Amino acid sequence: MRLHELDKALGDSNKATRLRRLYLERKLGIDLSSIGSSIIDFNSVIGHNAENTIGAIQVPVGVAGPLLIHGSQINGSVFVPLATTEGALIASVNRGAKVVTENGGASSFVLRNEMTRAPVFKLSNASSALEFIKWVEANVDAIKREAESTSKHVKLLRIDPFMAGNNVWLRFSFFTGDAMGMNMATIATDKAAKFIVSNFSDATLVALSGNMCVDKKASSVDFLLGRGKTVVSEAFIKLDYLKERLGLSPSDVVDVNNRKNLLGSAMSHSYGFNAHFANIVTAIFIATGQDVAQVVESSMGITWAEDRGNGLYFSVTLPSVEVGTVGGGTMLPTQREALRLLGVEGGGSPPGSNSVKFAEIVGAAVLAGELNLVLALARQELAAAHDMLGRAGRG
Repeated sequence: MRLHELDKALGDSNKATRLRRLYLERKLGIDLSSIGSSIIDFNSVIGHNAENTIGAIQVPVGVAGPLLIHGSQINGSVFVPLATTEGALIASVNRGAKVVTENGGASSFVLRNEMTRAPVFKLSNASSALEFIKWVEANVDAIKREAESTSKHVKLLRIDPFMAGNNVWLRFSFFTGDAMGMNMATIATDKAAKFIVSNFSDATLVALSGNMCVDKKASSVDFLLGRGKTVVSEAFIKLDYLKERLGLSPSDVVDVNNRKNLLGSAMSHSYGFNAHFANIVTAIFIATGQDVAQVVESSMGITWAEDRGNGLYFSVTLPSVEVGTVGGGTMLPTQREALRLLGVEGGGSPPGSNSVKFAEIVGAAVLAGELNLVLALARQELAAAHDMLGRAGRG
């Protein structure tokens, strides 16, 4: 019996919920008894996660997997928790994970790892703005000391200047360990900015965030330079597997990707040259306590496919995956349980290793979900899948 058939047969009783969990535990070989069993202590979230609290919102959480991943911090199979109200999404990632795993797994790598904050300063004129940039470059060591004095976990990597007229943006890039690091970067930048204006008399700090960071907005800056973790995940699907199991050739998949994800996105001037990165990123973010608004930049990216003759090469590139395993919503009980399921709860050793591992998992999960959707489109199955899983029992 398939899982959706079991769900339909069991209905919605508490007994059915326990049976469904038992079925999944036996099928997946993992303990799911703790996921969602904890209750939020509302006294603990005030001042940390939410104000004026009146309750909590429940979102269904499912798992997709096993998904085999080879990366710098992971070499094995995981089950990915996904919180969503969109029927068919978890099934999509699950089917993609099956295809990827049965073909040797996904390779997943973090290319860049840095959190940014970019204050904007105003100067008297362009000439002074140029002098200001030169002064910052000459005094970067002193600025670094000021920024890093705010936390033992933050390290200033570089400062990139941008100029328009008499306005200068300084894009600070930090290593923030296993934290997503937005608050850490903001506090460090604030200390550095105050030091800068106190030592360069013509500079005025206009705004600590000048929208060149770029936080919670789709942008070419984040697409090209990255923010958070820049992740590349790839897989190779054998020719025989494609033909015999899916009834497709590599060229069928490449054609859909080229015309939909690349050409279609170019025609619409989209920052997402992909089918549905945001679906998977959002579901993982909700399940694991990430800052959900950062899905905007975290789901930007490119899907690439090649016909290699002997099979299909398929990859996803996400330039700005903003995730952490400590701080923020990761401290909430259910979200902490989801991180524990992935093996990335809390701080890693060395610092930063857990958040990198988490980013590698996110990339591989996006790869699985993206591959499955492109395969479904090539097989003309998209509407049928949503009709079966997204509208079941609604008449």
